Amino acid sequence: MASKAKKIHHIKPINNFALLTVLTVFQLVTGYFSASSYESFSIKALACSVVFIAVEWVYVICFYTIMHRRNFELEFIAFFLTGVGLTAIGSVDEKACIKQLIIAVAAIVLYIAFVFVLGNVDLCMKLRLPVAIGAMALLAVNLVIGTVKYGAQNWISVGGFTLQPSEFVKVAFIFVGSATLSKIQTSKNIIKFIVFSVACVGALILIRDFGTALIFFITFLIIAFMNSGDIKTIGLAVGSAGLGGAIVIRYKAYVTKRFAIYRHIWEDPYDKGYQQAHVLTGIASGGLLGLGIGRGRIRYYFDDYLTITDDIFGVICEEWGLLLALLLVLCFVAIAVSALVNSIAARSTFYSISAVAGAGMLLFQTALNIFGITDVLPLTGVTLPFVSQGGSSMISCWLVLAFIKASDIRTYNYLGGAKKK
Repeated sequence: MASKAKKIHHIKPINNFALLTVLTVFQLVTGYFSASSYESFSIKALACSVVFIAVEWVYVICFYTIMHRRNFELEFIAFFLTGVGLTAIGSVDEKACIKQLIIAVAAIVLYIAFVFVLGNVDLCMKLRLPVAIGAMALLAVNLVIGTVKYGAQNWISVGGFTLQPSEFVKVAFIFVGSATLSKIQTSKNIIKFIVFSVACVGALILIRDFGTALIFFITFLIIAFMNSGDIKTIGLAVGSAGLGGAIVIRYKAYVTKRFAIYRHIWEDPYDKGYQQAHVLTGIASGGLLGLGIGRGRIRYYFDDYLTITDDIFGVICEEWGLLLALLLVLCFVAIAVSALVNSIAARSTFYSISAVAGAGMLLFQTALNIFGITDVLPLTGVTLPFVSQGGSSMISCWLVLAFIKASDIRTYNYLGGAKKK
């Protein structure tokens, strides 16, 4: 373990500022074309790209010079994904882009704070119960006062802003599961986490957010397997979930409708299969290099909300090209690979479990979004991490990324804050 940690620590770092310069040029060029997609040039859309670029440079310079940190690979990936999302959103709705920028900056600040918190394993162990209680309170409030939007009762309005509590519970779920099961495996700890998991998934089913419920269940399987490595137990859990899913499909008309059109969208492309059919047509027309930002047709088939949330990957494929879309997918794969590598030399089981669970959650959500709108899987309506418009989702994604960042032994070598476990 020590030799592996030493090898990882001595990996020659990339030229951070050269890579950031390349990213900056890319974001400036795409930001300009995004602003040009309006009838009159949108200064606001371009300004969003410029401000976000400034935030990136401030982040890297501060941590490079003050904290002497050199491992920015994860941040560069997240900056790239978030920047692509801002540009795509800005080409559709400049007001939504400004809002997304504000939330993205807030998410980065929370990410910084959370990485510092995660550096103290003892503190994390003490916080797992309060975090679990807070998560259940959020879901309970959502059950009572949540409003229905796009089929799910997963929205709470606060002061003119809408929140999705389940997005924040995702972070709590990984935190509580990793902290609870990182200690010596006992029946008491396992039962506690199972009860917490059932309560979370059950609440999500009650509010009809089945896509997020599925993400939670897959994350539960990852955490359980990381802790026990017992394939039989995982198989039993999957079988139970399959039975529960069959019951939901049978008695929930909203879900049944989505499964009924699955793999049959071309039989009814103007009604039940409208969304996937038009997205696939747009992706095909975009080719490898795309039609150009703002020149696609997908954005005209749906309202602005669907265009920059569920269908944003289709917009990117059509307007930016399949090559750029493939690069987006590879970014999530790179995050997963980073988590696996970090988990091998992590300072504590807590970091190993949380990093792999976080990466698995992001990767699986990405698959649900992309495969859903392309009819490879049934449509669930989940967002594309970091890219889709949505404040709660953006904050959640950056906080989940913090688990992977915290698992990297290089993160705290320079900060000197955490005790080795």
